[in-house]
Amino acid sequence: MSGTTTPAVAIPGQTARGTGAAAPKSTASPWWADAAAVVGGGALVALHGSRLGQWVVDDAAITFAYARSVDEGLGPVQQAGAAPVEGYSNPAWLALLVAGRRLGLFDHRALFGVPDLVLYPKALGLLCVLGTLTAVACAARRLVARSWVVTALAGLLLGANVSFVAWTFSGLENPLYACVATVLAAVLVRAVTTGNLLGGGPAAASGLLALVAALTRPDGAVLAAVYPLLLLLTSRRAELWPRVRAAALGTAAFAVPYALFLAWRLAVFGRLVPNTAVAKSQEPPDAELFTRTTGELLTFAGWPAVLVAAALVGVALTRHGMPRTALAAVVLPLALTLCAYGVLEPDWMGMHRFATPVWPLGALALAVAAVGLAERGGPRPRAAVAVALSTTLLLSWSAQRESAAAFRAESTLPMCLVVNRDGVVFNTYADRLGVEDGSVLLPSLGGTLLTSDLKVYDLAGLTEPRIADALSAGDTEGLRAYAFRELRPTFVHAVGVWARKTGMTAPRLTAEGYLPLYRTADGGGDWVRADAVRHPERLGPLRAWARRVVPAAYESGRDRCGGVLRPGQTATRPSDRPTH
Repeated sequence: MSGTTTPAVAIPGQTARGTGAAAPKSTASPWWADAAAVVGGGALVALHGSRLGQWVVDDAAITFAYARSVDEGLGPVQQAGAAPVEGYSNPAWLALLVAGRRLGLFDHRALFGVPDLVLYPKALGLLCVLGTLTAVACAARRLVARSWVVTALAGLLLGANVSFVAWTFSGLENPLYACVATVLAAVLVRAVTTGNLLGGGPAAASGLLALVAALTRPDGAVLAAVYPLLLLLTSRRAELWPRVRAAALGTAAFAVPYALFLAWRLAVFGRLVPNTAVAKSQEPPDAELFTRTTGELLTFAGWPAVLVAAALVGVALTRHGMPRTALAAVVLPLALTLCAYGVLEPDWMGMHRFATPVWPLGALALAVAAVGLAERGGPRPRAAVAVALSTTLLLSWSAQRESAAAFRAESTLPMCLVVNRDGVVFNTYADRLGVEDGSVLLPSLGGTLLTSDLKVYDLAGLTEPRIADALSAGDTEGLRAYAFRELRPTFVHAVGVWARKTGMTAPRLTAEGYLPLYRTADGGGDWVRADAVRHPERLGPLRAWARRVVPAAYESGRDRCGGVLRPGQTATRPSDRPTH
């Protein structure tokens, strides 16, 4: 199989040697120039990421809680005593967090006042950015003479993209997914340019990288189609069977271990998909949804930049002398990740969270096309490319400045806000009311799991299969019956959309025997089951305390929540302690 090769891509200014083509030392960028571009791009992304402060989105803290449980030998559970539920959708990222915790780098201490719960995932994100830009540099060295320009341009594009920066440093798996997708493109570019596309190494590597992507995010499984599609697009009749064998090897490298993983998932959790996918009610692909979702993404990127990028890539793919097959190895994963993004239900977290791999792949395709065309053209084409790029990218950057400022001012549901608002507050409720072996039903889970000594039930269904099934079926009455008849939580927290969506409204809670502890303007709030209150005389002072502390958590509790988070945290400042 590995003995059959495809012709090496001819690149002007390069000479063929053996089965591949390598840039002569006189024209190829020196390695240090590429390294400098990688470091510079990573520094730019880190600089913009630092403006988010200690923000980590609360959903990331759900995986943090699972990492704690796995490392402590409890298995894949959200907290001690809970049943195994796949309340995460990123096992590869979870594995990195477990490794960090085992090594003492995660969930142990604070460094310079910053908890390692924040530092470690952000450091992983930065390492993934450097890996992504290194993959860009490796691919570019195979396609153009001035590869450092491609890498620098990609770093600039990613550093200026608020969506990429925000989700890279959110604590979620996004940077790993983006890195794996870009590495896959670089592996296939190398395979094409060395004439080894049908070799066993590229076939197995493409399948295994797709496997890592699928274990990082469920939609990452689309990358398993990249290698077979590339073989199909470059097929020749004389090489039909070698291509079939190569495609079979690449598919098997993905499918066999992924099938074993699915069998394990079914045996442990009783589902073939993560419980999170059920809770989010992902619908089958829909053309209208795809058009609307991708349209919003491209509008965010800026239509002038999108049109210029599409034109440059289109010209590069059709112009004689350009490495078209190798460029297709970049465009294919870009197209597939864009399609995957388009068919996913819009994410409540905003800022195009599921589009993270689209940005580096798009930056690589645009930068290679622009630099490649400039190197192969005269002064006028070079000037035209430079003017078009600089003008449209400036417009795109200007359009994103407002979005970036708004996101920094009101970042999506910070982990610390949930720690201070839900974890600490409900621990204090239970402590003050003398509740033992209590439980709480609420929709904001991550920070609560890290700090609550109550049994936690997830109103959003991510870690509650019965609630996930009810939400997916639109059975709100069944959800309430399960909550009030079987779970019987000691405390309930439901506000805003979750109070309306689940019917956990004041009249229903009152009818079910719950007493208000804190009320919000929309009729939601915090409630306690009346028969769990041992000291009714404490309700008044506790309500007064909640009226003072809960609003303060929203105002000043978004960025700081302590150096080490452990179950049982309560209000520590004297001014926050409820009086008897």
